[in-house]
Amino acid sequence: MTFSATTILVLTLIAAIVITIGVWAYTTANRLDRLHVRSDQARQALDAALARRAVVARSIATVLGVDIGTEQIDQARRLAVLADRAERADWQDRETIENRLAAALSAIAIDRLPPQLVAELADAEARVLIARRFHNDAVRDTLALRTRRPVRILHLGGTAPLPTYFEIAERVTAAASTGLEVDTVRTSARIVLLDEENRVLLLRGRDPKVPDVEFWFTIGGGVDPGESLREAAIRELYEETGYPADSSALRGPLWRRVAVFPFNGELIRSEELFFALRAKNFEPNPAKLDFIERRSITGNKWCTPADIAALDRAGETVYPYHLDQLLSEAIAAADGDADPEVRSIR
Repeated sequence: MTFSATTILVLTLIAAIVITIGVWAYTTANRLDRLHVRSDQARQALDAALARRAVVARSIATVLGVDIGTEQIDQARRLAVLADRAERADWQDRETIENRLAAALSAIAIDRLPPQLVAELADAEARVLIARRFHNDAVRDTLALRTRRPVRILHLGGTAPLPTYFEIAERVTAAASTGLEVDTVRTSARIVLLDEENRVLLLRGRDPKVPDVEFWFTIGGGVDPGESLREAAIRELYEETGYPADSSALRGPLWRRVAVFPFNGELIRSEELFFALRAKNFEPNPAKLDFIERRSITGNKWCTPADIAALDRAGETVYPYHLDQLLSEAIAAADGDADPEVRSIR
């Protein structure tokens, strides 16, 4: 039995198409699996953040419960009941309970609370805000791929249930007396970019209004409207260094820093979220700096912890503070498989 050249060509094309579809299906299924893992981890992180807020709410209830005022005692009882319900509620009922708890916390006069408890409340609510953002980002990315027609036709998502968004009211808690404030003016996504030798890439900059004072900082910048933290971090990385990266390679956020500082004649209030990323050493070549960045960014350097300490001693401040001591955390995060729990730094 012989085959004509046309038959062989057709069979070859069919085989190529089948192989191509198979490879695509395999890679897509693997990507879906990673997205589901990320969604599960984000949900666990959100659950932990909500649980911590419930613990703080119960502590506030205890403090209010010793007040002789009837209104304060009623608030204390309501807080304690809502905190207990939030911890015991099923996930599908969690949104409703958490929104009630948030409303009850909003009604508390924080000037009646000890400063340390106000600080704990601010930090707990900041963690909830961050965890909810990352949970919904993970859900969005998973749904975007799961709901594509070829993915549904081939059942590449398997039997895993579709993840759902978690929508709760976000409240800003100001604690000026403690120096903690959840910022709503400017949110920044930053990257601790590490090379093969565990050196971190820092940019040297200056305030255009104060050109004689130079300082060093990590890659990153403000989040644009409608942009996720990961998208902003990757965009800023490319704009400031010319290095393209995939947001799935980011680990974090591992740190949160709230800063208030003057820049270019304005007082900036910024909440900074730091990711860790591993990359091969390269020579930074900015791809798209705006007018202010061209005036304020003056150089860059791959730095070891010793280099960072030397810059500080020379009077060139490095942000965040004590980065030389923090690098070990970023290295562990960059080389890990899971996102670490975010913590506050200076």
